[in-house]
Amino acid sequence: MPKNHKIADPIFKFNAPGPKPNGLQAAEEGLWIIDQGNSHIYQVNWDDGEIIHDIPTETEHPSGITLGDGFAWVSSTFSLEIFQIDIQSGKTIEKFPSPGATVLSTREHIPNAEATGDHGLEWKDGNIYIASPPSQYVHVVEVSTWKEIHRMKAPGFRVHGIAWAREENNIWIADTAMGIVSRHELSNGRCYDAFRVPDPVQVHGMTIQSIISEKEEVQRLWYSDDRGPIGYLDASLNPEF
Repeated sequence: MPKNHKIADPIFKFNAPGPKPNGLQAAEEGLWIIDQGNSHIYQVNWDDGEIIHDIPTETEHPSGITLGDGFAWVSSTFSLEIFQIDIQSGKTIEKFPSPGATVLSTREHIPNAEATGDHGLEWKDGNIYIASPPSQYVHVVEVSTWKEIHRMKAPGFRVHGIAWAREENNIWIADTAMGIVSRHELSNGRCYDAFRVPDPVQVHGMTIQSIISEKEEVQRLWYSDDRGPIGYLDASLNPEF
C-alpha cells in the first residue's frame, strides 16, 4: 500500500566542532562544515566528527559551502557575497556578489530592513548552484563569468541546504522553516519526492554521501542543525506514494 507521506528518522552522529554548523559538503576523505558562529571551515571524520582540518576564513556569518575547481566556495551571508577560498590556508582568493541577496519576505514590512545573502551551495561542471532564502530561488551561476544562467523557484518559505540527487539534473532541497526535504528537477522545478523531518531537528546544512560496497551504492543525506548536532536522515530516497 503506497504511503501518503514519508517521515525521516534523524540519526544523530556527533556534535559539530564549532558553535553553529550551517553548511555541509561531502567528500570521500571527510565531511566539510562551514560554521556560522566562528566563520571556520572544518573537515571532520565521517564516523566520529574528529577534526582533520580547522581553517579560519574572512567570511561574515557564512551559511553554505561547496568544493570546486580546487577551491572552497562559501556563502558569506551578512556581506552578501560568495567567497572563493584557498582550502589549505583559508585565504580569500576572490569575492563575488550573492545573486539572491535581498530582504527576507518576513521583513519586507519593516522600514529600511537590511538585505541578507545566500545559503546552501553545490558545484557541477563549472557552475555553482546557490540556494537563497531571501530570493526563494536556487540560482545557477557560471563561475567563469559570474553570470546567472538559470534559476529555479524553490518550494516553501526558507530554502537552505541543497544536495545532488542520484537522478540526472535533480537536486534535494531542505526548507528549514517547514521541516521538509524535497527532490526537484532543476530545469522546471517539478517535484518528484518529499519527506518530513520531525521536530526538534532543523535541517540547515545538507549534503549527500555515497557509500559504495561490493554489492551496492547507498546514498545518505546528511544534515547539520545549527544548534550543533550533525547526522543523517534515515529515509527512503525513492518515491513511495
